[in-house]
Amino acid sequence: MIIVTGATGHLGRRIVDRLLTRVPAERVGVSVREPGRVRDLAERGVRVRRGDFTDPHGPHAFEGATQVLVVSVDALGAEALARHRAAFDAAVAAGAHRILYTSHQGADPLSRFEACRDHATDEQTLRDSGVPFTALRNGFYAASALQFFGRAAETGELVLPADGPVAWTAHDDLAEAAAALLAGESRYDGPTPPLTAGRALDFDEIAALASAITGRTIRRITVSDEEFRARTVASGVPEPQARMMVDIFAASRAGEFAAVDPALGELIGREPRGFDSVLREALAR
Repeated sequence: MIIVTGATGHLGRRIVDRLLTRVPAERVGVSVREPGRVRDLAERGVRVRRGDFTDPHGPHAFEGATQVLVVSVDALGAEALARHRAAFDAAVAAGAHRILYTSHQGADPLSRFEACRDHATDEQTLRDSGVPFTALRNGFYAASALQFFGRAAETGELVLPADGPVAWTAHDDLAEAAAALLAGESRYDGPTPPLTAGRALDFDEIAALASAITGRTIRRITVSDEEFRARTVASGVPEPQARMMVDIFAASRAGEFAAVDPALGELIGREPRGFDSVLREALAR
C-alpha cells in the first residue's frame, strides 16, 4: 500500500488525485489529521486514517505500507524536525520498503533559509534510517511568488528586497512527478535533481511580465531587508514569519534557488508549466 501524508494540503491532495489515475484506489492510503475533510477519497476506495506526527498512535495510519510519502509540514526548526522524524520512524516501524519526502531544491546545511537547512537535516535522518528513500528536491513553489507579488497589479508597484533568480515551479507539476515516482514509473535513490520549471526568474522579470500581461506599468521598487521586514510586520505578519520571508530573499540573492534541471519534465513527460502561465492565470481572476 502507498501511504500519502498531508492529503488535505495544497500539494498532498494533488498528489493523491494524480496517483489515483495510475494505481487502483485500494492500493492508496492517506494519513490526515482530519479524516472528515477527505470523505470523498474514502468513497472512492482510498483507505483514510487519522495520522498526527505528534500523536503516539500515529503509526497506525502507516500500517501495511510498502511506500510512505511524507509531505513536509508547514513549520520550521525544532518543530519541523521532530514531526518529520516521527513520521520517518513510523514508516520504518510499519515496514515500509521506501520513504519519499518532499524536500527542497535548496536543501543545504549552510543555506541562508532555515527551511532548507531543515530539509538537509531531514535528508540526513533518512540516510541514517537504513530504509531506501527518495528526497524530492522540489523547486520553489510558484504560489509563493504570487504571494510576494501581492497587489502589485493594482498598486503599480512591486516593493521587495533585492533578489536573485528563482526556478518558480507549479504545484501541479510537482504533484505529477511525485505520483509518477510512487507509481514506479521512475525511481531515484536519495535526493533527486532539482525538480524545477524550465526558467529561473527574478522579480524584475516578473514585474516586466506582469506589465506585459496587464498592459499597465508595474514598477519594481527595491527596499532594504530591514525596511521590508518592518513593512511586513506593520501589515500584520508575525515577526518570525517576516524574518523568514527576508531570509528567502537573502538566499535567492546567493543563487540558492537558481538551478534549473530537466528532471521534472522527464518525470512528467512534458515541459513543466512556466511562471508566465501561472502569473497570467492569477491575474485573470
